Amino acid sequence: MKRLYPAAHGLAGLLLLAGCYTAPLSPAGPPAPAPTIPPATIPAADTAVDDGWQTLAPGLAQRLITPPQSPLWQMMALRIDPAYFTFRAHYLPGEPLSLAQWRSALPGAVALVNANFFTPEWTINGLLVTDGLAYGTSYTDRGGMFSVQGGVPRLQSLLRQPYQGEALEQAVQAFPMLVLDGQAAHRNENQRRPSRRTVIAQDSAGRILLLATPLLGGGLYDLSAYLPAAGLDVVTALNLDGGGSTMLFIGPSGYEIPSLDPVPAVLAVYPR
Repeated sequence: MKRLYPAAHGLAGLLLLAGCYTAPLSPAGPPAPAPTIPPATIPAADTAVDDGWQTLAPGLAQRLITPPQSPLWQMMALRIDPAYFTFRAHYLPGEPLSLAQWRSALPGAVALVNANFFTPEWTINGLLVTDGLAYGTSYTDRGGMFSVQGGVPRLQSLLRQPYQGEALEQAVQAFPMLVLDGQAAHRNENQRRPSRRTVIAQDSAGRILLLATPLLGGGLYDLSAYLPAAGLDVVTALNLDGGGSTMLFIGPSGYEIPSLDPVPAVLAVYPR
């Protein structure tokens, strides 16, 4: 498949590796009143507001955002309405796959993104649940969890709301939390090293956002500060594995960010 990237991709290669109406006169004298135009005849486009989102399908939209700090910070955001789509975690212990291989293995997925951090042996860190089957052990001292329970997706801080063994249909974990209650949540100013980034977030309407940087993302501290002001209505956001693991595929638009390394776990999106 042809790989689609923002226009800044070429720079990444060097660094690595946006009439007027006149009323008729009546025979008696004064002009006749101008006719009233019913509201329904006004074209919808005249009042439409371009918010930057490109609708791909009902409940699915993508948007490219460029933080003012640097054009290399470009992030592709995919916004998903759970009324139209479901989520599933997929895990192959010891058998990491490239983006192309994951796409081949999951032909029904309309989108996918890399998930948990993992060990050199290609096993996940933290907890991952796929179709009710749990792998690994939940973090207790850090991070957050995206989960699906009763068909409803949820993004939570594990420090605020620890996982207590409740039955989940799907789940992935990572760290750190970047946004809580619509405010920056990561306060470590020492973590400002640029790297490719993968983020999962939830907005005030309950929609899920998947975000990834095709080039270089900001440091975790700067990314945490930027997301609440990015115009995405983000309420909660969690950093997923990044660097060489960052991958994103959006089927309806053909957009993809291949990872530099294969990964053993992904979160995929499916039509209901």
